[in-house]
Amino acid sequence: MTQVLAMHGWAGQASAWSHWRQRFENWGSRWSSADRGYGGGEAVAPAWPPGPERNLLIAHSLGLHLLPAAVLAQADAVVLLGSFSAFVPHGRAGRAVAAALQGMQAALDTDQELTMLERFLDKAASPHARSALPPAPQLQGLTTLGRQRLQQDLELLAHCQALPTGWPEAVPVLVVQGEQDAVVHAASAQQLIDDLRQQPLTLHRDPNWGHALITPPVLSVVQQWLEAL
Repeated sequence: MTQVLAMHGWAGQASAWSHWRQRFENWGSRWSSADRGYGGGEAVAPAWPPGPERNLLIAHSLGLHLLPAAVLAQADAVVLLGSFSAFVPHGRAGRAVAAALQGMQAALDTDQELTMLERFLDKAASPHARSALPPAPQLQGLTTLGRQRLQQDLELLAHCQALPTGWPEAVPVLVVQGEQDAVVHAASAQQLIDDLRQQPLTLHRDPNWGHALITPPVLSVVQQWLEAL
């Protein structure tokens, strides 16, 4: 049996993992989904389900950086979906990414807020339509607290530069990347691989996938990897 902790990324929500949760629970695992509460609902702090078995962390995108160090350090195996150690890459590409983040920050709490969120979700869903994503409650309007959390986490996106404090060295890691990811720059995706070069690392990179990697095909890849551990 495995204890699973799942952490969504920027503008995400715990409900996006519902299919994954059902599958893992059907396999006999205990599941916990953290939630930042962007959509105005109550935030759920990251915490491992109780039990003595292996702790499996599944993090999507910024989710890796949203975990307290003490929680992250307890992971016995890690799955990183569309993740990064530094979101803003070095050099010319990094300047463009940083400018895009500044534009997103400027749009919050203005009449451009909803348009900005819709554009981000379009990029996250690409190469599919946004309708392929789970419903996004924040598109119904942000609360003051939800807006503050989105703002705080945009700052985190802009400034994270390495694997976060508490990173569990020497544990097996599966990295899943989509070559059509329109959110994470290819240089940032590669830096993550470089930063994990001392880990027992498995890389699954698919030419047809984008950023929103919480899909049944990705779940099958994760299942096969876990069975091989």
